[in-house]
Amino acid sequence: MKRAPLFAVALPVCLIFCLAARRDLPGRWTGSLRWDDSTRYQLAYRFTLIGDSVAGTASSPLGDFPIDQGRLDTAGLHFKVTVNGLDVYHEGTVYPDSIGMNITLTGSMVHCTLVRAPN
Repeated sequence: MKRAPLFAVALPVCLIFCLAARRDLPGRWTGSLRWDDSTRYQLAYRFTLIGDSVAGTASSPLGDFPIDQGRLDTAGLHFKVTVNGLDVYHEGTVYPDSIGMNITLTGSMVHCTLVRAPN
């Protein structure tokens, strides 16, 4: 019986977080990837939100690539970018001032933090 009050508080908090993430996502975000050999690659993303679908562009030293299969849900931000025929999967958590992003390519995962960039 004590679970009902906890649920009654947890549900609105989750909904508020989800709505805040939706409001904060659109725009330009930048960050960098650091590989094991200390090489850094600058990344930039421009996100647009249409309902639950995420679209936009990912930019890297290799060029600009469209964001595919993008969605924003209670589990976070998910999308794919195809770079030179390779699918690069992105999963992240959206915060008001940053996005924690895990990027997976051919079974290897790296983490980066994106921050909102001036438009």
